[in-house]
Amino acid sequence: MFIVGIDVGGTFTDLTAVDTATGRVVVTKVPSRPRHEAAAVLAGLDALGIASGDVRRLVHGTTVGTNAVLQRRGARVAVLTTAGFRDLIEIGRTKRNIPALFVPTFVRPRPVVERKHRFEVAERLTADGAVLVPLDRASVDGALDDALAAECEAIAVCFLHSYLNPAHEHAVADAAEAKRPGLPVSCSADVVAEYREFERFSTTVLNAYLQPLMDAYLTGLEARLLATGYTHGVLTVASSGGMMTTQTARRLPIKTIFSGPAGGVSQACFIGSAVGVRDFITYDMGGTSTDVCLIRELTPLTTSDGMIGAFPVKVPQLDMHSVGAGGGSIAWVDVDGSLQVGPRSAGAAPGPAAYGLGGTEPTVTDANVVLGRMAGRRRLGGSIALDVARAREAVAGLAARLGGSLGVEALAEGVIKIAVVRMTSAIREISIQRGHDPRDFTLIAFGGAGPMHALALAEEIGIHQVLVPRHPGNFSALGLLASDIKHDDVRTRVGPLREQRAVLAELFASMEDAAARQLEFEGFGRAQQRRRRSLDLRYRGQAFELNVAVDDALDLDTIETAFHVQHRGAYGHANPGATIELVNARLAAHGVVPKPAPERYRSASTAMDDALLERRTVWFNGAPHACPVWERERLPEGAELRGPAIIEEFGATTVVPPPWHGLLDAHGNLRLHSGD
Repeated sequence: MFIVGIDVGGTFTDLTAVDTATGRVVVTKVPSRPRHEAAAVLAGLDALGIASGDVRRLVHGTTVGTNAVLQRRGARVAVLTTAGFRDLIEIGRTKRNIPALFVPTFVRPRPVVERKHRFEVAERLTADGAVLVPLDRASVDGALDDALAAECEAIAVCFLHSYLNPAHEHAVADAAEAKRPGLPVSCSADVVAEYREFERFSTTVLNAYLQPLMDAYLTGLEARLLATGYTHGVLTVASSGGMMTTQTARRLPIKTIFSGPAGGVSQACFIGSAVGVRDFITYDMGGTSTDVCLIRELTPLTTSDGMIGAFPVKVPQLDMHSVGAGGGSIAWVDVDGSLQVGPRSAGAAPGPAAYGLGGTEPTVTDANVVLGRMAGRRRLGGSIALDVARAREAVAGLAARLGGSLGVEALAEGVIKIAVVRMTSAIREISIQRGHDPRDFTLIAFGGAGPMHALALAEEIGIHQVLVPRHPGNFSALGLLASDIKHDDVRTRVGPLREQRAVLAELFASMEDAAARQLEFEGFGRAQQRRRRSLDLRYRGQAFELNVAVDDALDLDTIETAFHVQHRGAYGHANPGATIELVNARLAAHGVVPKPAPERYRSASTAMDDALLERRTVWFNGAPHACPVWERERLPEGAELRGPAIIEEFGATTVVPPPWHGLLDAHGNLRLHSGD
């Protein structure tokens, strides 16, 4: 039997299958089919050569929700909100975010719900959840009638302070069910049970916006899989890195909005645990963008404040930073004559010039082809042949526009260096700017372009150790198989921490009981359940919080000390004499699923020469080098490597410049080090 991970991306759909009996890993890629994602999933299963009846578990990460929001093709939503707050989702916080802050022609993006589809209801709760104005049933009926007359496909119910008392919102949901059975209704108290009404309202509206679309997608996918013999249900990766059942994904599709990069982080934690690397930075470089995430003690940093397009999304998510630099990033000349790289990308169509699909602008991929780091001999993803002449022509054209002072190879190296600097800024943001020294971390590189630039990136920021795992081009899909079922819960109680000890015990008991019942319903006994408590804390007078992990003892002295230490690390100072304020209590509950054991590397080769594909000229630091090109799958066990070297495999290429060196560990990971 197999367990299968599927990462549905914008260009390729990556699939990884693991044989549960032997640990054997099978990988493949198929072209993605926008708006027909289920067809790509089925095509990928067919390409793996695995019968659906032989699949025991299928986990997939999807961009269906992300694309729907960015392309504004979600459902027609009606909003029912507290009287006087009809325009809250449009007013927001009356601020502009960078880079719009510096754009004089900026126009605020319009909400996904037009004003004529936002309806007010007579009711009001106070800031402690008490009823100030009782719910007016007549106004509820009128608002629902207007919403149904507008042919809405989903309803978002967003009342002030409902996170403390959801009774009014649930009454409206019951009334909607009575009037139109089966109509999707999202209550803000169920989607985001914490304060800050703009973020809570925005997230709830987006959840309703996605509900019909996600339901149709998952229903269609399950039906088509069932028809081929697969009967075990489909699991979906959440933004927080855990898995959700299809029932949860249908009810809370907004929690899938950042699921794309989450699988890679989960797999990196799995690999880190196997090889004894507990502190690391993940580096996932694809065709359009690069995602980085910092992990301490095998625990990724998380946040609940994200953005999708112009809209805040307040759901638990991995604290990742993205930058618009990828293999398809276009190199161009700015108005002042300077060389720039990205964020505009050639994408999959027409793609880099080297793809031969009509692209003419030079990209990072074309620069690597010119430098000899990629060759036309191996097809990308098993299907795309590289055209070296077209890549060189594109870079030469850019050199001419820059005045011809740089040779083609020198300019190609410049393009790579600028892209690396842009990616370095992302790592600085999640490490140095948050009190972490990147030199204390290992860089784990994956994605189609990550291993190609990882060592240059490590040199730029001072990281001395790099790990390139097996199957880096399919790493995120493989990571889906290392994820547990996860449920996140939160309760807001604002007040001095010292006065909240009894309240905290009650909140955690309530959340843990609900999580245990849900996990038991999903088939996880108590022995298969894990939980993690944390608190959002701040000094009194501050507007934003730090999340601090806590244990069952809830010892306030220990919690306060941990907060002071974390605050000093994040901001460079602490105030031990100040009052610490509690904002939120959080619980992450896991249902632990069986995971494939890390496959030990076995090779039929016994000598390095068995893996040598060729020697070719590759440029490093302005000079050509006669560089060996190794086939990774044929490297002998424990192989030692020294730069300059190129290691090629399906889906990725690893570039080892001098003086980097390393070896292949027992699990087949490339462990690379700088210097002697």
